[in-house]
Amino acid sequence: MDHEATAVVTADDLVRARDRLLAPGRRRLTGESLREALVDLHEFWLTAHAATAGVGGAGSGLALVAVGGLGRRELVPYSDLDLVLVHNGHKGVDRVAESLWYPLWNSGIGLDHSVRTVGEALRVAGEDLRTALGLLDVRHLAGDQEVSGRLAEAARQAWRSGVRTRLDEMAEAAQRRWARSGEIAHRVEPDLKHGRGGLRDVTLLDALSAAQLVDRPGAEVGDARKLLLDVRTELRRVAGKPRDVLRAQDGDEVAAALGLPDRFALARAMSSAARTVVYSVDVAMRTARAAVPRRGLGVFARSPLRRAPTRRPLDEGVVLHGTEVALARDAMPSRDPALLLRVATAAARGKHPIAAGTLSRLADSAPELRQPWPREAREELLALLGSGQGLVDVVEALDRTGLWGRLFPEWGAVRDLPPRDAAHVWTVDRHLVQATAHAARLVTRVSRPDLLLLGALLHDIGKGRQADHSEVGAALTRQVAERLGLWPQDVLTLTALVRHHLLLPHTATRRDVRDEATVRRVADTLGGDPVLLELLHALAEADALATGPGVWSGWKSSLVGDLVAGCRAVMAGEALPEPEPLDQRQRELAAAVLASGKPDVLVAGAGQSATVTVVAPDRRGLLSRAAGVLALNSLEVHAAAVRSHRDPALGVAAVDVFTVSPRFGSLPDVALLREQLSRAVDGSLPLAEKLAAKERDYGGPPQDPPPPKVLWFDDESTGAVVLELRAADRIGLLHHVAGALEQSGVDVLWARVSTVGGTVIDSFALAAEGGLDAGLRKGVERAVLAATG
Repeated sequence: MDHEATAVVTADDLVRARDRLLAPGRRRLTGESLREALVDLHEFWLTAHAATAGVGGAGSGLALVAVGGLGRRELVPYSDLDLVLVHNGHKGVDRVAESLWYPLWNSGIGLDHSVRTVGEALRVAGEDLRTALGLLDVRHLAGDQEVSGRLAEAARQAWRSGVRTRLDEMAEAAQRRWARSGEIAHRVEPDLKHGRGGLRDVTLLDALSAAQLVDRPGAEVGDARKLLLDVRTELRRVAGKPRDVLRAQDGDEVAAALGLPDRFALARAMSSAARTVVYSVDVAMRTARAAVPRRGLGVFARSPLRRAPTRRPLDEGVVLHGTEVALARDAMPSRDPALLLRVATAAARGKHPIAAGTLSRLADSAPELRQPWPREAREELLALLGSGQGLVDVVEALDRTGLWGRLFPEWGAVRDLPPRDAAHVWTVDRHLVQATAHAARLVTRVSRPDLLLLGALLHDIGKGRQADHSEVGAALTRQVAERLGLWPQDVLTLTALVRHHLLLPHTATRRDVRDEATVRRVADTLGGDPVLLELLHALAEADALATGPGVWSGWKSSLVGDLVAGCRAVMAGEALPEPEPLDQRQRELAAAVLASGKPDVLVAGAGQSATVTVVAPDRRGLLSRAAGVLALNSLEVHAAAVRSHRDPALGVAAVDVFTVSPRFGSLPDVALLREQLSRAVDGSLPLAEKLAAKERDYGGPPQDPPPPKVLWFDDESTGAVVLELRAADRIGLLHHVAGALEQSGVDVLWARVSTVGGTVIDSFALAAEGGLDAGLRKGVERAVLAATG
């Protein structure tokens, strides 16, 4: 302790000394050194203060002990102090407690305190799991060491003897906590303490070890614990207050404090640490349950006569031992190249965990699979990939023990790689496994299910490298396919599947799928191969389903389906269907609008998808006004087509057709849409003001959004110019952007609106008299970017 700490006298002095440790201008301590300094500082003050408050020494029957972070010597900045005043029925204990607690309260130091005898503490621990776990960290601070030592020993003994009845309680409490806080490895803003794989889970491992049910956590868990503590320490130092959820805006600063390049590198390191903890907790809980005698066995619970778990054969060299998949007694991993994959497949199909001992033995003795893989190993891999959701936990177990990387060395670049956009809920490696699990349900839709499964597993394998991930992925896929021993034509098909895995969804959501030139370009890109087309169609669905909720919508499915149908017709030499003209109801509505001079609305469909046709006498600005009215009624626009109806006598009516779905609830009343559209067209409805108020009601515009981006595409076959906008989503965005386009003097022929998470990718086919030259494009781009803010 330095000379500053020796000056601590009052609790206010304690706070000032703590703040000096945390001051930005001070020589910056590492996270571990800062925690040690905070522990020493608080322990010094508490020891001195306990003596003045009346906590005597040996024989006094009174002791002050620390639990929680202070008890474990893991005190992070701005943590509450968890203290217990233990006594042997001391008569003046309440007065001593008040003298201890009040200075801390008055100085604003967080305090979780209790005053108990050893017996009272044990009774509370018997009823409250959190207290029982806390008492495992008891550490003496001041007073009678005999009392504190007796509490620590009795608490550990009670824990060891009663743990059999608490395993279910521990598991249920952890499940509830995980449901509230999510998984650290896959959260954009993870909860470092309560999230799955966080510090609370590390204390579970300590508790199971203290119960002598499992070994003490190994070095990998120790490293994970230190990283999580370091991140939590730096987060609180940056925030200047208690905080356990790492927000995206704090990520770069915390990363810099830990010597990491950016928040993505930090997220990757945390993902690895959290998944290490998760896997260790899963194994430890299974080991603990196996070690604890079942209820109802009485004196025979630990008897040699107790029946061992049954061993049921699952495959050659593979058995189900109790609830875990294990190696048969006569299995010889070193002589059986496919044994690892048979074990994995059996576990995935039955949704059973693989025994930790089996994984260790396979890691030590399973041979490397040489190129080309034996046929049996290749077939077992395909069986594993086709096992569905059971695949996820099996790959996680294999990867945490180094076995998956042995099968696929290319996996290292995507392992724990965080996604770059909020729509993805998984790390890249987990996304690939989830996509494969979804693809397993689509195998009957394709003629080559083996290539679909391999394509799903590898479609993003090129991420994490400084190049186009589709091209890099295609090169890596060729490498993997040749190693597996696929036929040369299958190598080419699988490579093309990975190279073009974004072709269908990107084209369908950003181009006009009814345009013949667009359809033919896609068909030509695929070399007219209908097998590749159907594989890409299934992969597009599996990829989207594995990305996150709502990414594969009915609207997106229909767009991709229409594009695939058109491509299939082209490949078969059939004529493409003509673009759909206005139907009878739309033509009648347009005629009525021209006759009356008043705008009108037609809604077709119900439930979660509908077509809204907006008709008005032709004038610039209808698209933006109609989009504003739809946004005002919480309708999400997926596509818009700008058409017209001409009457020789009455003139031209603009017909804007929108594909929409309600953000929540049901479709609004048509009469309300008609009334608001009429007012929007004549200028009596202040759309901008109404939309701004609606956005405020729903939390305001996005905070710290990524910068918007505009891309231009020229379609030489049709002469169309397509503007693509990528920006953070907000209420009324299409209204603002369409207005900017209209004010720039360009016409919108059609629009495609795709929302992925909190990001929109909107495409607009534009036209202008004289064409869109570089100068006009620059002005349009400035106006569109300004409209996003």
